[in-house]
This record gives sequence, structure tokens and C-alpha cells, in this order.
Amino acid sequence: MRIAALLLLTTFPVFASAAELFVEAESFQNHGGWKLDTQFIQEMGSPYLLAHGIGTPVDDATTEVTVAEAGTYHVFVRTKDWVARWNAPGTPGRFQLAIDGKKLATEFGTQGAEWAWQSGGTVDLPAGKTELRLIDQTGFDGRCDAIYLTTDKSNSPPNESKVLSKWRREQLGIADEPVERIGYDLVVVGGGYSGLGAAISGARMGCKVALIQDRGVLGGNGSSEVRVWAMGNIRRGRYPRIGEIIEEISDNATKSPGKKEEFVDELKEQVVRAEENIDLFLNHRAFAVETEGDRIVSVDAFDTRNGAVSRFKGMLFADCTGHAWIGAWAGADLEMTPEGRMGMSNMWAWDEQAEPAEFPETPWALPLKMADFPYPRDHHGQWFWESGFDKDPLGDAEGIRDWNLRAVYGAFNAMKNGDGAEKHRTAFLTWVAYIGGPRESRRLIGDVLLNEEDIVSKRDFPDGTVPSTWSIDLHYPKKQYAAKFPDNPFISIAVHGKGVDRMYGYPIPYRCFYSRNISNLFMAGRCASVTHEALGTVRVMKTCGMMGEVVGKAAAICVERQCLPRGVYTDYLDQLTEMLELPGKAYRKQVGGETIIPDDALPLAGPAGLFEGLDPAKMKGLVIDDEKAKVSGPWVKGQGLKGYVAYGYRYASPGSGATMTFEAAAPEAGSYDIRVLYGPHPNRGTTVPVSLEAGGETISRRVDMRGEPAAESKFATFADVSLEKGAKVRVTISSDGAGGNVHADAIQLIAK
Repeated sequence: MRIAALLLLTTFPVFASAAELFVEAESFQNHGGWKLDTQFIQEMGSPYLLAHGIGTPVDDATTEVTVAEAGTYHVFVRTKDWVARWNAPGTPGRFQLAIDGKKLATEFGTQGAEWAWQSGGTVDLPAGKTELRLIDQTGFDGRCDAIYLTTDKSNSPPNESKVLSKWRREQLGIADEPVERIGYDLVVVGGGYSGLGAAISGARMGCKVALIQDRGVLGGNGSSEVRVWAMGNIRRGRYPRIGEIIEEISDNATKSPGKKEEFVDELKEQVVRAEENIDLFLNHRAFAVETEGDRIVSVDAFDTRNGAVSRFKGMLFADCTGHAWIGAWAGADLEMTPEGRMGMSNMWAWDEQAEPAEFPETPWALPLKMADFPYPRDHHGQWFWESGFDKDPLGDAEGIRDWNLRAVYGAFNAMKNGDGAEKHRTAFLTWVAYIGGPRESRRLIGDVLLNEEDIVSKRDFPDGTVPSTWSIDLHYPKKQYAAKFPDNPFISIAVHGKGVDRMYGYPIPYRCFYSRNISNLFMAGRCASVTHEALGTVRVMKTCGMMGEVVGKAAAICVERQCLPRGVYTDYLDQLTEMLELPGKAYRKQVGGETIIPDDALPLAGPAGLFEGLDPAKMKGLVIDDEKAKVSGPWVKGQGLKGYVAYGYRYASPGSGATMTFEAAAPEAGSYDIRVLYGPHPNRGTTVPVSLEAGGETISRRVDMRGEPAAESKFATFADVSLEKGAKVRVTISSDGAGGNVHADAIQLIAK
């Protein structure tokens, strides 16, 4: 047996000895306006409080503690000057500490580029209750990890990570054995879209699931903390039921970053808590893995608010952390692209008011002018505010985030106090993400390592499941804005490759969703088994969420058949297929039990997804859509004119040689009205050639498709014909001599 663990500075409640007092900032009873930041535990060992006021000092954080012995106490605060690593002028992270109502003279957050204990002098304290208060001075991201008071001047706290972990445990009298949480079929670590998909899917198939998330909200990059709208088409491809669970919890943001309420954090949690088979552990950070041979036995996690440690034992585990933490600690095979990686984004938003608004000068931010960054149009800084390319995404994530903050504040300073001041007198910041949105780090290796060639060549894997519809989208520093900061550019450009079917999608193999050498480990999301290039298409959130749906169902098969994830592929792939054809809301009370399909199950979508336009089956008569027509020449797909049939329409330039032929068979004998459906527009042709072959005769006419754009498609009654049952009807639309663009949407046969 071995234990692989993150070196942890564990957080726990206040504990006092005769002449010492140790307080974790995150354990403060009232955080005030300070934010609990849990992103960088892997670097500095602990959650901490962050004064993220975007230029306005935040409300005080307070707590009450008990001093066991009166005396003169030496004060130490673990903090850092977060811009010192760049030798930037000024100290934006300043804050003060008040003890028993008295402010210490020291301003903290003013020393050291690394996390360290800053001395705050001495304070005389009586025995009994006293108050600690963190007082932010700037609103610019001051940070406090812990406070230590001692009557022994020589008893300064150690500042080496390895020692701190042991020292804190000794200070707090922590028991070596954590609380055991047992009986889980599936332990899911990570509460983003992939973790949500895995937990809900597994629970609905009868698995007992633990869902562990290190933040107070679910959704990851798709939460209100990061505000990346969920992309990737769902409910299509080989198994169009995949994605129905994700539709239940997905945002409908109108832009990225959108408004807080658009990301429906509460809905995500509500859906999870409605599942009787899920135990949800918000604010729990996984930090250690115990293994036996090639299997994970347990995962340790601590409560980021009070430090209580839990040990989660289960049959199966799913790494949905994005950074492959669980797999790495377990010794799973993995890879990380050595250079050319994508970075992390911290998006932001601003607005304007009636009166002038002030913004403090930011000499410590990046020294930017308006020409140094793309103007944040529509009042928001988008996804391309991204840095950290080829920086350490695991060991220096805090540095990447902080560089992004310096870029945002530097840009807004240019707008308010620099060469953009005249045009932005009434502008003010409304939101800046302090939680970073990462794109790429480690990826675990499964039995299939999906690559770009597999996707572009449409390699047909027998276990192809999740439809990936996003293009191969890789991010690079944008040269236009990289010259001033070549070591760490902060504006990116997306380079989109070709070869991904955006309607049907490329089916990602199931074998990408489990580890090739840790036998009971699944993975979903950004740490799935794909190459750097393939990550460009599978990494968007709805696609990651669908991976989780497949993992959850596969886990149920493992429990029922007492097999491991690989065994689902080798022995029970047919059963997985059957499960993937169930509605997302289908459920079983226990593994292997009766499948119940509730009345509110979503309708089955088609291979290209749900119709965004009119449903042909619900229209009068027989409708043949352009997707079923024989197409020749340079037609372009469109969806801009609403009211179209099914998934869209097509248009072509006049004289381009484009033709489209619709074929139908009369369902019954009788007289039929044959119609051609199109979307009128001023650029349409007035003499579009249309021919009809039916009942042994051919009719050719010219159709005027011009007119103002309409809210719905129009139709031209082309001909009335008498047909025998089963008689063939062929309608051809062409571009020769059309007199403008040709539009083709559908044909319709209506019995008279």
C-alpha cells in the first residue's frame, strides 16, 4: 500500500494553548467582503481570504477567539506582497489587523514575493474572549492565510511547506485518522460540468455517489465565478440521448462573461441535491489518494472552511478535476504538452453611470495604454484576456491569475486615468473574475489516446459515444498585443481548425474515459485521454459534461457486473449502448433495478440534434427538408432567417452551378398542391429556375424569391398535380439565370 498526497497546510478551527493562538483566516466566523480562495492549495498549502473589491476596500472579516492566558503576544500573519515578484511599484494588497478593537500599526501584505509570516509587533491581551478583524485598505486583492500569536518571541512560526504541514497539525492537535465515509459506488472529484454529468448520471442508474467540489458553487468554468458560457452541441450524433442531463443544468448566458444569474448556480445545486443517491460535499478539497496495487482505495479531502478531514472510500473513482489531480496522485499514466499550451482567462465587465466615477491609480498594474489591448466592447473583457502560455499551470497558477489581474487593472486604469480617460469618465468596473478559467494542463492516458487525425479522418471507433462538435480550437498569444510583454502575453487568439462535423459531431471513444493503468479510475473533462490538438475540440463544457454522463452509466455497469471500467468495453459494450439510449431522466432506485422513465423525459432528438426550426412532422402534409435533398455545387448553410424548417436552409450565388433536388412519394392517390419553401430577402433571385417532375410530366417555371425578410419561410404554390399512391415527385432548384441568390429550404406536398 502507498499513499500519494498533496503537501497540505491543513485548515482547522481555532485552538489555543497557554501562550499561543493559531487562527486560520478561512475559519473566521464572518468573512465580510473577503472571498474564500481555494484555487492554489497545491502551491501554498491552504485556502486563504482574498480582499477582492476591484478598487474599493471590502467589508471587514471578523471572528471571536479565546485567549487562554493574559500576556504580551507577538503577532505573525501569513501573507505576501502579490506584485513583488515583478518588482512592481506600490503594494496593492495592504490590510490591517485589529485585535481586541485596536488596530496594529503594521500594514500587512507589504513584504515578500512569496507566502511568508510577516511580523506585526506585539499586543497586550487579557485572558478571555477577544475579536480579530481583518481590515482591507485598497480593494486590490490583499490576502491572508493565517494568524499566529505567541508569548515567546523566539517561537516564530516556520515557513517551509513541509514543516508547516506538520507544525499546523501539532498546533491544532489534529487526530491522525480522518472521518471515514464509506459505501460509495462512485466517488467523483470535481464539480464542473464533467463532474456534474458523472454524478447525476451514475446516481440515476442506481450508484451511490459522493460528489466532492472545492468551491461553494457547482459548474466550474460554467459557474457565476468564472462565467464562461457553455459551448458544444448536445443531444445528437450516434446517441442523441447523451446531453439530456447537461441540458437540465446548463446556463443560457447571452454572452461570455454574462450576468451572474444567467449561470444558474442554484439550479445546478438543486438538481444535484434532488438525487437521493448523491452525497454532495461542497467546499471540500481533495488532497491525497490511497492505492493498493493498481487500484484507488480512497480519496482524502478537507473542508476548506473548518479543516475537517474526510476519507472517501469507494469501488470506483472519477477524476473530473481538470488538472488530473486524482490520477497524478494515484500514479496514473499522464502527459502534459511541454510547450504551446493554452492559458488561463480571467474575464471582466464594466458599465457606465450618469455621474463621473473615480478609479484609483494602479502603478503596480501592467503599464498599459489603450493601444495595448483590444477595446472591451459591449462592456466586457472576453475569453481572450488569457495568459500563462507555457507557464506552470500547476505550480504557479496563482502567478498566472495575478498577472491576469494586473492586465485587467492596467487596462481599466488606461481607460480611467490614462489616454482613454476623456471617453470613460463615467465608467466603472462591475466584475472581475478572481477565479481563473484554465484550459490546459495534465491529461490522463486511457486505452485510446484520441488525436487530431482520428477526428479529421472521422476514424470510426466501435465505442464512439460523446459527440464533439466544437472545431479544433487552439489558443495562442496574439502577436499584435504580445510585443510589450513577450514573456507572458495576456491577449490570445483562437485558431480554429477544420474537419469537425458541427451538426452530427465526432463520436469520442469510451476508452478515452478511463485510465489505462489505474484499473478503477474514470476521467472526464479536460483531463480525458486526448492529445493537445484533440483537446481543442473536446474541452468545451457541454462536451465535457456529456463525457461525465457516459462515465456515470459505465460506472453503474461496473457495479452491476462487478467489473472494472475496461471490462465495460471488452465485455459489456452492448449494455452501455442500451444505457446510452435511455432518456437522461430515466432512473433506477438501485443498480440493476427496474428502469423508470418519468413523464417529463425529454423528447428524443435526431442525429443532428433537436430541430431549431419548424418540425417537419408537425407541419401540414408531407415535408422534405433540404437535409434530405440531393445537393450539387457551392451551397452555403444558413440559419439567420428564422422560421426555417428543421435545422436551417441553404443558399447559393446566381450562376454558380448549384442545384438541389428534392424527391418524395405520394402517400395516397389524389390531387396535391406542390409547394416550394424559401426565405424571402432583397438579395434573392427574381427568376430562380424550378422544375417539377411528377405524374409523367415536367413543369418548369421561374420563381421570384425577393421581398423583405420575413419572420417565417414563405412558399410558392408551384403546381397542382394528380398522383397515384407511391408516385414519385422530383423538384429541382438551380442557380442558372436566377437573377440573385437562390434559397432552398424544403418542399411540401399537401393533399387537396
